[in-house]
Amino acid sequence: MDSDLTIAQRTTLRPILDIAAALGLREEEVELYGRYKAKIRLEAIARLGEGHVGRYIVVTGITPTPLGEGKTVTTIGLTQGLARLGRRAACSIRQPSMGPVFGIKGGAAGGGYSQVLPMEDLNLHLTGDMHAVSSAHALLSALIDTLMIKGNPGRLDPMKVTWRRCVDMNDAALRDIVIGLGGHGFPRETGFDLTAASEVMAVLALAGSLKDLRERLGRIVIGFNHQDLPVFAEAIGAAGAMAVLLRDALMPNLLQTVEHVPAFVHAGPFANIAHGNSSVLADEIALRCADFVVTEAGFGADMGFEKFCNIKCRVSGRQPDAAVLVATVRALKAHSGRYRVVPGRPIDANIFKPDVEALQAGMSNMARHLRNIRRFNLPAVVAVNRFPTDSDEEIEIVRRQALEAGAVAAVVSEAHTRGGEGAVPLAEAVVAAAEAPRPEPFRFLYEPDWPIKRKIEAIATEIYGACGVEYQPAAETAIASLTRLGFGRLPICMAKTQYSFSHDPGLGPCPEGFRLPVRDVRLAGGAGFLIPLCGTIQTMPAFGRHPAALDMDLDDQGRVIGLF
Repeated sequence: MDSDLTIAQRTTLRPILDIAAALGLREEEVELYGRYKAKIRLEAIARLGEGHVGRYIVVTGITPTPLGEGKTVTTIGLTQGLARLGRRAACSIRQPSMGPVFGIKGGAAGGGYSQVLPMEDLNLHLTGDMHAVSSAHALLSALIDTLMIKGNPGRLDPMKVTWRRCVDMNDAALRDIVIGLGGHGFPRETGFDLTAASEVMAVLALAGSLKDLRERLGRIVIGFNHQDLPVFAEAIGAAGAMAVLLRDALMPNLLQTVEHVPAFVHAGPFANIAHGNSSVLADEIALRCADFVVTEAGFGADMGFEKFCNIKCRVSGRQPDAAVLVATVRALKAHSGRYRVVPGRPIDANIFKPDVEALQAGMSNMARHLRNIRRFNLPAVVAVNRFPTDSDEEIEIVRRQALEAGAVAAVVSEAHTRGGEGAVPLAEAVVAAAEAPRPEPFRFLYEPDWPIKRKIEAIATEIYGACGVEYQPAAETAIASLTRLGFGRLPICMAKTQYSFSHDPGLGPCPEGFRLPVRDVRLAGGAGFLIPLCGTIQTMPAFGRHPAALDMDLDDQGRVIGLF
């Protein structure tokens, strides 16, 4: 089979105005960025109104492995499959960070015959949203350090500034730095995060309007004063200029798939440190235009999916009609613990050979993710993303056990090799699940007025399977302070590893009987959630021994080569 890039580059794209018109969008609502990508003006939301709202499908996965489970491929392929059934469909995905693109992961636009195009643009600069987020973040950083020595309008304690820098590239040397040397500012320790980890990115993804964006930016906590009270970006007058930089970035981006199905690509918060979902506004436009909108939540059903339900759905007021859980034979075998699968290292070739015993040993991971979906009273369809090395016996075991674990359907997907045609059976199962009467309505895991600890413990015990939570002194102090200051009603956005239901990937993907340690709880006032920190999460990744960037280049015609 040809490479993803080859397939992408030989596909004849349709003008993006045609793609927008097929959705019912008017030409004046489309801001062109060349012939094949555009931004959609927010005025379209008011014009389209609430007269039509499509079915809302969320795609999640089992615990991820470095092998890749094909969650984005399934999201795109399912959308194409729905279109082949005659349903007006659109997908809504996040924009990838260039750090992982040039690191281990490579391209993040799907793959094979289920890609979003132009894939080079999507993986790189697209319409400049990442740069706008980086610039708005950098502006706030610069204003903090400048204004502290020019009157300090926010009365910040220089030793209690919590706002860091950001850059959209894996640069581990910048994780921890000292600034203020050379006679300007207060020398202090700080560091850099990846742009996708910036709270500005989470704000962009959750804002419902320009007014909401401006207000959220003003609520970003930049540090604390000498009385340990939070100081907000509004206090130093930074939010207005940040909003100016983000004005155009707030408009969702519209692209197309290999089969010319509309694809919204907007915002890119990570799911292990933020809420891990594409923007509320992209979904709002898509739901008004399409019969079915397929969106993807980051990592597994314990991460982006839980946050999709408890954070994004609270903000948007929308509720999903069904969930799709992506599973692969090789990932389930990896979760048996019998194979060493480490990012950036050679993979044991035996994992690609039939091994029913290893498959059975890893099946508990899929069952636990299905249980998590059911906690929200959602019907779950399991998509078994097939690879050439999978045996028929292994595929049938996954299908059968998915149904036994509570899935309403379990369907083989061949979206990578056959595009929408290979996802038609999955699309049929999803339509049936979404349109079937629901015995119980969608439910949240917790209520806003629950105490902070009760909300944390609900996630830890019901979603992760922990037997309890241990709060370190810093977390106890933070919870007491946040409650006293009136932030106790905010939803919870857990920060933990994506490679285990626990806080520690060393415990394996599906541990039992562990206690979840919470070392601190931070306030993301602009995003509007609290972040309990569990384990050691890096907000600035590092390149591996052989970054994907080393395989990328331009040919003599100026075409990108080596990008996935």
